[in-house]
Amino acid sequence: MSLYSSIEVPAAAALSRTSTYIHTPDPKTPSFIIDSTRKSYRHQYSNIYFIRLRLLREAVETRALRRWGGIAGNPVLVPRALEVEKGKLCYVIGTVYMDMPLKPNVMIDIARDQSIPPLPQPEKFFSANDSVMLEDESGRIKLVGDCVKDALLVTGVIIGALGMETPSGEFEVIDICYPEMAPQTRHDDEPSQDEKMDVDEQEGPADSKSSDEWIGVISGLEIGSASPADAQIQMLVEYLTGEGGCFEDQVSASQISRLIIAGDSLLSLGSIPGEKETLLSAADRKAQRYGYDAATFSPRPVIELSSSLHDLASCLPINILPGESDPSGTIMPQQPFPRAMFGDASRYPTLTCETNPTYLTIASNPESGPTSPKLSRPPIKRKVLINSGQPLNDIFKYLSSPPNTRLSVLASTLRWRHMAPTAPDTLWCHPYFAEDPFVITETPDIYIVGGQKKFGTKLATDQHPSSRKGKGQSPARCRIILVPSFAQTGKLVLVNLRTLAVKCVNFSMYGMTAGGKPEIKEEPSDAPSPITAEPEPSAPNSSMDYGFD
Repeated sequence: MSLYSSIEVPAAAALSRTSTYIHTPDPKTPSFIIDSTRKSYRHQYSNIYFIRLRLLREAVETRALRRWGGIAGNPVLVPRALEVEKGKLCYVIGTVYMDMPLKPNVMIDIARDQSIPPLPQPEKFFSANDSVMLEDESGRIKLVGDCVKDALLVTGVIIGALGMETPSGEFEVIDICYPEMAPQTRHDDEPSQDEKMDVDEQEGPADSKSSDEWIGVISGLEIGSASPADAQIQMLVEYLTGEGGCFEDQVSASQISRLIIAGDSLLSLGSIPGEKETLLSAADRKAQRYGYDAATFSPRPVIELSSSLHDLASCLPINILPGESDPSGTIMPQQPFPRAMFGDASRYPTLTCETNPTYLTIASNPESGPTSPKLSRPPIKRKVLINSGQPLNDIFKYLSSPPNTRLSVLASTLRWRHMAPTAPDTLWCHPYFAEDPFVITETPDIYIVGGQKKFGTKLATDQHPSSRKGKGQSPARCRIILVPSFAQTGKLVLVNLRTLAVKCVNFSMYGMTAGGKPEIKEEPSDAPSPITAEPEPSAPNSSMDYGFD
């Protein structure tokens, strides 16, 4: 008889994973699926701007009336931009257009001599020669003044501008207002807003709050790169499946109810890194009717990703989004991956392919978790907005840094009520005719953006009474999170659905492929903003395996 059969296993060792499920979306929640009824490229992109202005004009007008209704001069709303009178104080509502010489121009590309190679695209579009325009259905006027220079504006933002027209025909602005944060639906089973919402709290998911549900978020696995983070990905899989680490790590992993992969899972589908490319003759380069050309295409990245997803999907639900480097088209919104490309992992119903961006309403399962009355909590439901980072990366090209940071810009998208205002100007998107799904009609509880250079988080809260529906209602608040590239930092971000607390689990050490290097310090701390925010947490440069930052 084996000696191990006599060893008693402690009752605490019997672990069960907390579970969450995707709640049926509200009918008002925008859908990013481009079906046969929407898949048309006959329409002009100007329709998006007209629809956006129509959807947000009322919110800006209400905000402007409360902000400027009682000031001296009694400014009035001018319904059309070209009807502004010279020397008369007024305000006008329209769409911002940034005239920037460094911005890509398709007409210049068409007129360029094809024998001359194009200049490399700059990392930033802003310059000292930029000008700001405000346009509506009637036309556009030029905005000037110190207020315009200090404002955070990009193409596509709907604003209200207070000022007067100068003799030269320009509109000198003295104040600007935005739509501000959209209303937020509250649920009776949610905790009080006075409950503490920690950031990077010291106690882990295995403490007294072990009944809370956590979701894990990663981005930028970049499988297929010349220096893949294979070791860190394997450590991540072992941690989430409970096969690695000590007992405390397994308890912590059991509280992670869902994994979200926010884009850039595959870096390249080209030739195999490190292998010599053979020169093929014209006869050898014949188009293949079936299969693929092994000399120009490698299936290895997809196979490795499918293997990792197979191990993870057998233990917990996965929601995977495409990203900029993934094979899912280039225009926004990106459509879901075809499930067939993931092989055996596609057989699991726990693997769900999402659009980029996407809304997820994640609800806790009241039957999961501890049954002790002291630890049990009422069920919770959170609305989560996720994208893989292309909108924020494109917006950041319009702005100087410092003083602007990615966190402050992401918080501003909530004030603008639009997640991708630069589409379709410099961010490719589908030519919608009768809708603009990128408008934020309802403030989400959690706003996640992947594909970033470093981790960051804030709790953004609307402090403007004009954005609330009634007296006594709590202001809208949203936990915004920047998810860094896992291949570069080795970080898994954990979010507590109940308290909106955020943690990072670091799978990197110095000398390993992913992480192990000092964090990129490209941005200073945030400047004061009408949206209150908690300070960005500091994290060490590296930590031990499965260590909480």
